[in-house]
Parts: sequence; structure tokens; C-alpha cells
Amino acid sequence: MTKAHAYLRVSGKGQVEGDGFTRQLKAIKEYAASHDIKIVRVFREEGVSGATESADRAAWAELMTALHANGVRTILIEKLDRLARDLMIQETIIADLRRNGFELVSVAEPDLMASDPTRILMRQLMGAVAQYDKSQIVLKLRGARMRMRAKEGRCEGRKPYGFFDGEGAVIERMRALKASGLGFDRVAAQLNAEGLKTRTGARWHGLVVNRILTGKGRMAA
Repeated sequence: MTKAHAYLRVSGKGQVEGDGFTRQLKAIKEYAASHDIKIVRVFREEGVSGATESADRAAWAELMTALHANGVRTILIEKLDRLARDLMIQETIIADLRRNGFELVSVAEPDLMASDPTRILMRQLMGAVAQYDKSQIVLKLRGARMRMRAKEGRCEGRKPYGFFDGEGAVIERMRALKASGLGFDRVAAQLNAEGLKTRTGARWHGLVVNRILTGKGRMAA
């Protein structure tokens, strides 16, 4: 048996005491009974306009919290205009539910969300906008990395040797050995003889010591 939450909404304050909730719940319960669905909880949105964004609806916010918390994945509504009267708001809510793996069932229009041409067009447009936004973010991040690289000579990726605790002391030892007249290979050999390891626990090599002391590359060992 599928578990679901029911969502009811009436617009005006005067409708709260009317038959709006009763009618909606009756239709939802009849649908649930005929489709082997158990209604776990009923959420009532009282006196909230159908043009109100989902973020400004107290009962809807509580419903979303319940969906994310207790394993129920399905919402039953009487009609899509109970979700919202504005098409864009409807589609925004539906898209958000789909992203989170939740299912919305309109008991009076069970196939409308999948087959209505206007809604298909709306979803295609929303998908195109989402793809455009994603592309813009990628371009902005790429531009930021390029600016940082131009300014500092490096950007993100692996932290250079000396960044973590204890590595600064090793670099000072490298510099002291180099200042004593040793070549990079001899510095590496002396570090190995003293039991000092690279960040990954490997042996030192002259090329790595060269890169660290000259700042020409990252610690790769």
C-alpha cells in the first residue's frame, strides 16, 4: 500500500468555514481508497491565495518538512488549482517535487501533468532556462578561476606544500641544506636520511625539492 499526504487549500478566510476542505478531502479519500493509498496526514492551507508562492505557505512548508523526514513520497490534491492557480507557480512547485523524487497526484486530473501540451512547453522552457543558468554559473566560475590564476599564479586544486602543519619546518630544513651548498638531489637524499617524508609518506626526490623551493609547482609526491 502506498502512503501519501493530502494537501488542501482554500483562498479566502470565509471559505475556511465553508465546504471547500470537506469537498477536497472527500475527493482525495475516494481516490485513495480506489488506488490502495493510505493517507498518513492531511495538511490544510487556510485562507491562502492560489497566486501565493509555495515558500510563503505555512502548511506547504510543513508538508515539505514531513516529506523529507518520514519517508512518504506522494502528495494527493483535489485539483491542480488547489496547488496554485498560476501556471508558473504550479510548474515551479512540480519541478521542485520532481527534483526531490516526490510524486504529486491530482485526483481530478491524473494525466494532466504528463500530457497537457501547454505544460510540456512550459517544462521545456523551464529546462532551457535552468540549463542557461547552469552555463552562466560555469562561465562565472571559470572567469573567477582565470582571474585568480592571473593574480596569484595558482587557483584551487591541491594545496601547495607548506600549507599544512609541520610542512613549514621541512621547507626551512630544505632551505638550510640548500644554503649550505647542496644540490637539490643531495638535499632530497639528506631529508630521506633524516627520516623526513613527503606529504604522502614517500621518499624525497630532487625535482620535487626544486619545485617546492622555487615555487614552480605543487607537491605531487
